[in-house]
Amino acid sequence: MKVVLSTLNAKYIHTSLALRCLKAHAQPEFDVTLAEYTIKDPAMNVVTDLFRMQPDVVGFSCYIWNIEETIKIIKMMKKINPSLIILLGGPEVTYDTREWMEQIPEVDHIVIGEGEETFKQFLQELMEEKNFKNVSGIAYRENGSIIINPQRNKINLAELASPFRFEEDIPHLSKRVTYIETSRGCPFSCQFCLSSIEVGVRYFDREKVKDDIRYLMKNGAKTIKFVDRTFNISRSYAMEMFQFLIDEHLPGTVFQFEITADIMRPEVIQFLNDNAPKGLFRFEIGVQSTNDATNDLVMRRQNFSKLTRTVTMVKEGGKIDQHLDLIAGLPEEDYTSFRKTFNDVFEMRPEEMQLGFLKMLRGTGLRLRAADHDYVYMDHSPYEILKNNVLPFEDIVKIKQVEDVLEKYWNDHRMDATIEYLIKDVFNTPFDFFQAFGTYWDEQGWVRIGHQLEDLFKRLFTFLSSHYREQAAIAEGFMKFDYLSSQKHKPRKPWWDDMLSKTERSKLYQTILSNPGILGEEFEKKAFAEKDLYKHTVLDKVPFQLDTYLKTGELIMGESIVLVHYDPITLITTPYAVTEQVLEDKVS
Repeated sequence: MKVVLSTLNAKYIHTSLALRCLKAHAQPEFDVTLAEYTIKDPAMNVVTDLFRMQPDVVGFSCYIWNIEETIKIIKMMKKINPSLIILLGGPEVTYDTREWMEQIPEVDHIVIGEGEETFKQFLQELMEEKNFKNVSGIAYRENGSIIINPQRNKINLAELASPFRFEEDIPHLSKRVTYIETSRGCPFSCQFCLSSIEVGVRYFDREKVKDDIRYLMKNGAKTIKFVDRTFNISRSYAMEMFQFLIDEHLPGTVFQFEITADIMRPEVIQFLNDNAPKGLFRFEIGVQSTNDATNDLVMRRQNFSKLTRTVTMVKEGGKIDQHLDLIAGLPEEDYTSFRKTFNDVFEMRPEEMQLGFLKMLRGTGLRLRAADHDYVYMDHSPYEILKNNVLPFEDIVKIKQVEDVLEKYWNDHRMDATIEYLIKDVFNTPFDFFQAFGTYWDEQGWVRIGHQLEDLFKRLFTFLSSHYREQAAIAEGFMKFDYLSSQKHKPRKPWWDDMLSKTERSKLYQTILSNPGILGEEFEKKAFAEKDLYKHTVLDKVPFQLDTYLKTGELIMGESIVLVHYDPITLITTPYAVTEQVLEDKVS
């Protein structure tokens, strides 16, 4: 019997931990083949590839991001081979199971909930008596009826086999994200989240987990993401794992965790700030909302002041990048309240800030009580909300405009100095900037066309020039600085019109060559030859004292000369600045 387990990942770099857990548990009695694709792969290509494997059974792991494309593949495969046995599993089909069996008659079986033991028992019955009433946690068809067996008791996680010891995975470890779990379940009851349905937290064997991590690193894994819903729920466990990863990590490996920030003790953060190598860890923190009434309605306990303390301490430590999540559309959070949530979180300047929209996931308390808040949402995955009693669709559209430019202009950190200037000196709040620019971006039709890096600078300058003319020149100066200092190689043609004539630029270069100390001691030590200075630097003007701004953050008007050096060997980019008055004094 040929058994294939498959799924459509969101991206090529992703891997399916679920498939590997099922395969590992089914061995050695059953030899299972894994076949992973992406949601971007044409359905016909996936069907063709699976057909060539000549399977007797195909199982698909289903989530909100892949269910619609998976259904297309299922229907095509059943038409090609009506005798093919099709099995589904995963969070998307674990709830409303009868509805799925009725909606997709091509599906023969659905695994409900935790799948390892159910899947193995299913294969055993398939090989022997085909008496599926003996398999807990499965739905099946019998004499035209749909039978749904109750879920089984929770598995002892300490006894599960490792899902990482497959030789066919080794060549891909360095190129893809490896997902690992050290626990299942969540202690919290957030009504928008599937994890709240499983009561309690269960842990895998610690030493087995450590051995798996050693194995993964030894075989080239570079990005290892823990899928535990709250990695730091047990302080002692988190500390033990942090210490292990600090002690035994291999250079170039990055570990990513979902943490609950308001329960993280300051001494734990201090330990990480003191001992963790820079870039080894990355934290994902779900803030979702800073509206206490909203958090109460979704049964979410959160102490925002303690969360802020954690995020601030981590940021000041400079070792760990942080990704903070917000959810627009939670109960009783209108546009004004969400604006405050956004500003509260942006104030902490996280390295990444993700603005998502509430998805009414099957099985969650919020979906079951959707009528309480007049929720209207998509019929199909991802079940994203369209409106509710306090947030009309028009406001959701506006917040989506914010999301679009936030991703392009903050999370990629292309214009940090520019954004800081705009949100401090031009706009009342960060949200107001992203909203105004996002609306303009949408109105110009830029949502529908692609962009190069230079386009992002040009479009922001176009917006500022048309709406904030007085501040546009200063903003352009910051944009020049951001653009030049973020490149690894000397740009061939900057995005702005050149303000300096060839004669002016040559005169400035000669002044600098004659007086290198005016750009600082570090610059003087480099002792540039004239040829190298022309070849590996860019020189331009900005309308404020950039050197003062870089040292103190104070904005003082007065033209400065900016010189940026691009080291061709180290690929290190170094900006220097001096006021034009100082240069003129040297010339005179």
